[in-house]
Parts: sequence; C-alpha cells; structure tokens
Amino acid sequence: MMKKSITWLLITLINLIFNNAQAFDEEALMDAYGGEEFLYIATGRKQTVSQAPAVASIISAKTIRQIGARDIDEVLETIPGLHVSYAAGGYNPIYQIRGISSSTNPQVLMLINGIPITNIFAGNRSQAWAGMPVENISRIEVIRGPGSALYGADAFAGTINIITKNASEINGLEVGVSAGSFDEYRGWLQYGSTVAGWETAFSAQVLDTHGQHEKVDRDFQSGLDSLLGTSASLAPGSISLGRQSLDTRLDLSKEKWQIRLGYQGRRHGKTGAGLFQALDPVGEANADRYNADITYHNQSFTEHWDFKAQYSFFNSITESDLVLLPPGTNITGLPAHTFPNGVIAKPDVHERHNRIDLSMFYTGLQHHDIRIGAGFHHQDQYKIEEKKNYLAVGPALIPLGAVIDVTDTAPFNQEETRKIYYAFAQDAWDFAPDWTLTAGLRYDHYSDFGDTLNPRLALVWQTSYRLTSKLLYGRSFRAPSFAEQFNINNPVALGNPDLDPEIIDTYEMAFSYTATDNLKLSMNLFYYQMKDIIRFNPTTANNTGKQTGHGLEAEINWKATDKWSVYANYAYQSSEDKDTDSEVADVPQQQIYLRTHYELTSIWSINSQLNHVRDRKRASTDLRSAIDDYTVVDLTLRAKEFAPGFEFALSARNLFDESVKEPSLAPGAIPNDLPLAGRGVFVELRKSFH
Repeated sequence: MMKKSITWLLITLINLIFNNAQAFDEEALMDAYGGEEFLYIATGRKQTVSQAPAVASIISAKTIRQIGARDIDEVLETIPGLHVSYAAGGYNPIYQIRGISSSTNPQVLMLINGIPITNIFAGNRSQAWAGMPVENISRIEVIRGPGSALYGADAFAGTINIITKNASEINGLEVGVSAGSFDEYRGWLQYGSTVAGWETAFSAQVLDTHGQHEKVDRDFQSGLDSLLGTSASLAPGSISLGRQSLDTRLDLSKEKWQIRLGYQGRRHGKTGAGLFQALDPVGEANADRYNADITYHNQSFTEHWDFKAQYSFFNSITESDLVLLPPGTNITGLPAHTFPNGVIAKPDVHERHNRIDLSMFYTGLQHHDIRIGAGFHHQDQYKIEEKKNYLAVGPALIPLGAVIDVTDTAPFNQEETRKIYYAFAQDAWDFAPDWTLTAGLRYDHYSDFGDTLNPRLALVWQTSYRLTSKLLYGRSFRAPSFAEQFNINNPVALGNPDLDPEIIDTYEMAFSYTATDNLKLSMNLFYYQMKDIIRFNPTTANNTGKQTGHGLEAEINWKATDKWSVYANYAYQSSEDKDTDSEVADVPQQQIYLRTHYELTSIWSINSQLNHVRDRKRASTDLRSAIDDYTVVDLTLRAKEFAPGFEFALSARNLFDESVKEPSLAPGAIPNDLPLAGRGVFVELRKSFH
C-alpha cells in the first residue's frame, strides 16, 4: 500500500510540474529566483540551491533563530531525510541520512568553513563532541548524497558544512544569556568590526547543564544480575548528561588573506546511559580541540585564474575516567572476580591533523568553469594512554586489584600515522543554453590502505523558466577509523590493519519548481548501493557488509502572506541489509516535518514546528517489541526590539511532553531503548550594541 501511495504521489507531482511549467512569465521567474539561497559546498562556487549539481539544503541564521534552536542537532533534524539519533555512550549524535547509520556515525562528513573536523580514532566528530553552539553560525549547508569527488573520505551518506559569521554579519557587539529546564545556563558574546585594517569577528559561548534526566529501567548490568544472582545494577536510574563547555572562534580577514582560530573545551561530560550500556553516574570525559587555518585567495591571480591556498591545523585531546560496570559487578560468577569499585577504565587519545589544500578555477575556456586541486593531509594519533583495574581474558574481566597504568603493556589502541595525497578535477560545461554537465574525478592515496578513485556526473537542465531538473551520479568512500584498524586488547572489538574503505554508488533524480513567487516545490528520488561495509564479525573488524536503499524527499516552501510562512518536508526511504535480506535496523522509513512562522506584530512573532518519525524496524535477530513512532511539537515566541537593541525569546521543546525514545543496541543491553528529553522550557535575552 505504501509503495502504491508513493508511486501515485510521484506521478501526480511530476504531472503537476510539467503541465504548469510554462504558465508563468519570465519576469515573475526572475522575481522568484531573486530570494533563493546560495551555497558553495556543491562545487566550490556560489550557486543557487536549485541549480547546484547536488541535492542540497541550507539553514540560515535567521531560520535557526526563528525556531529557537539551542544546538546544531536541533537544526539538522529539520533537514529532509536526515534524522538525529543517539548512541548510549554520552548520547553522541548519530546523523542518519537515507537509512545509512552506524553507532559511531563515520559516514557523514562534517566541515567547519570547509575544513573537516573528523576525529581519526572513531572516524566521527569525536567521542566527546558535545555539540556546537548556534549563535555564531551564518548558515549550514547540507548535501544528502555523495561528496568524495570534492571532499574525499567520509563524504559518504552526506556532507554538513557549518559556516561561521564574519565581521559584517555581526557588526558590533552582541551579548546574550539563556536559562531553562535541566539546569541549563548559557552565555555568549559576539563582536564584529574592523581592527587595524583587519575585518575581525570574535565569538565565545559558555554552557553549564545537568542535561535531561529521563530514567532507564534496565541496563546491561541488570541482565548480568539476573544471570549471576548479583545486585549491582544502578537501574532503574537516570541517564547522566551533564557537561560544561567553552567555544571560542576568531576570524580575521584582510584583502586576500584570512586567518581563523578556534578552541572548544569540554569538561565533566557525563556518559549518558554508559559507555558499556550500564548506568555510570560518576564517569566523565574531558576534551580540548584546537583549530587554526590560514587562507590566501586571489580571485584574479592571473587572467582567467582564481587561486586559493590553505593550511589548516587541528588538534584533539580526549581524556576519560569511566566506570564501565558498577561496583559489585562480577562477570564470571567467581567470588574472587568481584569488582568492589566497579570496572574502571581511563583511556586517553591525542591526535593532530595538518592539511595543505590548493585549488584553482579556470574560466578562459568558453562555456566551461574548470576547477582543479591537490593537497596533503597528515593524520597523527600521537599518544595513547590507558589506566584500568581489569584484565580481559576472552569475554571475562579479571580484577587487577587497583587501577594501574597499562599504556606500555596492554593499551586499547596504538600510536599510528596516516598520510593522504589527493588531486581532483571538475568541469562545469554549459553545452547548451539550458543545460550544464558537471563532471568530476578525485584520486586519493592513503599510506595505509592504498588508492581510491571517486567520480561524479551531474546533468542540470533548466527545463523551463520555473522548473529545474537534475540527473546525478556519484561514488564516495569511507576510510576505516583507527579504532577499526588498530584496536587491541579488546575481546569484543579487535582492529584489522588490512581493511579496505567502504564504497557507495548513488543515483539521483531531482526537480525544483517555482510554482508562484511565493510557492516553491522540490522533490528528489535516490538509489544507492553500498559494499565493503566494515563490521565487527564476530569480534574482528572485516569488510563484510552490503546495503542498498531507495526513496524520495519532497519539500514545500510557501509564503502564504506577508506575515505568515509555511515550510514542510517529507522523506521516505527503504534500505535493505543484503547480508540478512532484511530492512536496515533502527532508521526511520518515514519522516514528516512542518514549520510555520507568523509575525504577530512588528515586534512579536511565533514559530511552531512539528517533527514526526515513524517506521523504525528492529534487527532481524532482535525480538523486542516494535520501536514506537513519535510526534514532537516545539513552540518559540520572540520579541525583537521591544527596547532598543534588545531581543527576548521563550521556547518550549517537546511542548506536549511526548515520550520519545531512540533504539538501543540489539539484543537489548538497554532493553527498553534510550529516552530523550521530555518537555523543556527556555528563556533567552540578548542585547546588540551597534
């Protein structure tokens, strides 16, 4: 029935598009395109979303403020086909795009100002990510689909580029505070001006929160207690999500030069439902991340040539003090193997990244826009340290009596380096007045696993004044993480240095239609094939998995009146694990998002949004009851300039206190899934000085 409904919807929409494509004059078209958002992530050039050779979305700073978002995860949940789930350990976000998901989420590349922030140990944003504040974000560009032809590894299921504000966007001093549920307190300041001839933008935010404290009724230790007759579990008990954070950024630009510096500090980051799927109210992680980049960009380097050179540095330090299993636990059942203080682990990971990136645009060939580039990336996991009070012998954990330093005898991973050399070429060819063919190819050489070659093809057809049609193909890869390659002394997750990268081929068809000046529609269909998926099978990482998926995403953007606007999207996907011939577990097959914004007066506005997530399946071997669907409603009331330079906002998240859960790992270490926050209320006050 679902497939019939989807087919009917598709046919109806395509008919509507083509039957009405010529019904509007050219003048109206130009008015309609005038307000369209631009993005850079698709080709490196400024393009409208509708004409970019990719399926892309943009979330502006204005929209972020309207919806009352406090963190980037709340923003990303509004993207069609993207769902933010969470892992038990620290509730680290899992960005599920088009049914592609894993517990560490390495298949999504996140960039900040075009520079990757990938942590090589886990292949994601870091084990102590803890989010990113939104106050300093100019816009977020998201590509759903392949991006390796431009960005290399990990631009697999999608690419997220966060662009921070420059001096002109801040224009003076802004300070703000917010407070609300879960003992959450934030404060920030931003400053933008010209200092000694340099365009200067500075931002800083501090956060202190206890985090939401929903309860878990059973955990992994509960199962051990039932099996061995112990009573060590802390369940039922609350998850632990408290943390303190500091985020600072400095942006300096002058003529052809730009310098960016940043620091992100995380302190007392709690462990969510426990890194070992057992409640851990005392364990925590600290992290420090430093980044710096310097860019030289000459748009008239020589005749027809635009040249850009960039050096970037990224350093990450993560230090953890964890209680994997609570006091009194016993894995073997032997009295001598009881842990009176719990199973304690203190792993530390230090890594640094150095990048050199060179690129050039050539416009001297008529009807062609050619981009070439090359670069070098050095990844260094330069310090691995570990202290613990146990010895792993097969599946058993044997007490050592005290917490001892095992860095030189039995560490969890190894100090390793990786060197990457790459080169790419891309040509956007306007071979006819209404047609553009974009072809690209990137070559990467990795010092550990060898070579990859990733092509892309995109045909964009300005079908009519108001209709743009696209046919897209791309191949992407995901590099194995150092945890997957070099884990040792871990009985359930051993690394394999001979791993190959994961590969995905994606095919897309997209339509963007401007029905009227105030109504814009878009729809895209996709199909992908994944191979060489890295899985621990049974305990050692191997390239064993295959997956296919298909679906559609549709969007409506309607400015109903001068004061009222409506945005909605719908996403459907069906993905199959070819190893088990079953639906991929834990990812939603359908998502519906609706947002309305209404200007009540010249000062007051109200924004509401609804997010509906449904049809998440269990793994074929997981016999637990079905994962519940849910609908969450948020409401934000905002007052601008109620006094000179002042702005006030009141937000309610999960207004109706819906019970929301994300799936836990099969077969049920936390059998009743991971609870998300109930109703939360937050107030915000900011003051601008211009």
